[in-house]
Amino acid sequence: MSEFDGLTAIVTGGASGIGLATATLLASRGAQVACLDLNPEVDKPLIGVRADVTDDESIRAAVASAAETLGGIDVVINNAGIGAQGTVEDNDDAEWARVFNVNVYGMVRTTRAALPYLRRSSHAAVVNVSSIAATAGLPQRALYSATKGAVLSMTLAMAADHLQEGVRVNCVNPGTADTPWIGRLLAKADNPEAERAALEARQPTGRLVSADEVAAAIAYLASPLAAATTGTSLAVDGGMQGLRLRPRT
Repeated sequence: MSEFDGLTAIVTGGASGIGLATATLLASRGAQVACLDLNPEVDKPLIGVRADVTDDESIRAAVASAAETLGGIDVVINNAGIGAQGTVEDNDDAEWARVFNVNVYGMVRTTRAALPYLRRSSHAAVVNVSSIAATAGLPQRALYSATKGAVLSMTLAMAADHLQEGVRVNCVNPGTADTPWIGRLLAKADNPEAERAALEARQPTGRLVSADEVAAAIAYLASPLAAATTGTSLAVDGGMQGLRLRPRT
């Protein structure tokens, strides 16, 4: 038997990138998985549910629909998010509000809607997707870093709040991952190949993190096998946060 046999999960932003990789992995390990997304076109056995994490009514309806279809919710993967570039003065108030609305408030809305179901589960787990930007200062990422720092702190508070209810809460901090968003970012660069090389070079492994590698970390934290793990942030960044290597000669 697989560790997720008999369990159910919802994944926001589950139709592409890290979300799809995570949903696919959880399903391969026995879970029934609903992908909540603005464009929820996924292949079976995944179940697509349209959801807008910026709209409380939409996300409540989507979570309720997923719970009815799945027969409950044991695992919540808060993955939906958007990027932002610039220094602290480069984005106006409207852009700050927009990015926080997705990256932070979206997780609040989703978890809030799912908690009644999680409280009924014997293996309840929430995994939030934060970022290396929460723990390392990256250039031109002030707004994005602020949202991911909020996710990291919120994860710790949520873990404390819901521990006695049997709900574990953790987060992953991916480094620069090879996702569709990074692809679009590179496509806008004056020299996409040089920009990609620069992103790869700043990670000690010399390459971008794959969506599958992040998914594996999420699955570990969501698994009943990690029942003693809560209030933890797991870096999946190729050593970017913790290592200080000597220059290659």
